[in-house]
Amino acid sequence: MILIPAIDIKRGRCVRLTQGALNEETVYGEDPLEMAQRWVSEGAERLHLVDLDGAVQGSPVAYAVIERIIKSLSIPVQVGGGLRYLQDMDRYLSAGAAGVILGTVALKEPLTLKEACLSFRNRIIVGIDSRKGKVAVQGWTEQREETVAELALQMEQAGVASLILTDIEKDGMLEGPNYGLMEDVARVVKIPIIASGGVTTIAQIEKLSKMTGVKSAIIGKALYEGRISLKDAIAAGKRKV
Repeated sequence: MILIPAIDIKRGRCVRLTQGALNEETVYGEDPLEMAQRWVSEGAERLHLVDLDGAVQGSPVAYAVIERIIKSLSIPVQVGGGLRYLQDMDRYLSAGAAGVILGTVALKEPLTLKEACLSFRNRIIVGIDSRKGKVAVQGWTEQREETVAELALQMEQAGVASLILTDIEKDGMLEGPNYGLMEDVARVVKIPIIASGGVTTIAQIEKLSKMTGVKSAIIGKALYEGRISLKDAIAAGKRKV
């Protein structure tokens, strides 16, 4: 299992949110590129970049910062936040992003999703965020009635390459991921699952690595607060089980 450090960008700075609340942020660095280079130096094989301002606005805000990171690194980078139009997806992919992460548009505009999957084959990742088992969209500010598993199956049928599953109530809480959420989705889809939200300890990473369908895990606050080292996290994800 691959461990993917997260870099969330808000107003040009590296931040982490608590339970997805935009007013509950902690700033961990003024330069996201410097943070990206740190994780690469510590062994990261892939990075997860999110334009938080873009997620709320509905179009990329931090493109210049993210492009600079992509072009400065030698490892794959996946990018999300406000990607609702094909031209914005193409812009990041043309800059060198390994994949783009869609959220709101994947739920609200199935025709756009289908076109994206056809145009950018194997490079479309859909992030499904949930709160109390229901799907949240629009930068985590709106909630829908579908279950995560129902939506995950729709995304697989549309042709997405992989899914990021985030339990908002776990995100930034350092309490461990929602294993049940991963299990529910793994029962209905065959595409890779990327676990997100609450990953904190070696034991949690080892448990995730044993789970059917979970191929990667995003790790954020636990790294920034020194609860776990990236080196140890990577080793735990690769440990034979």
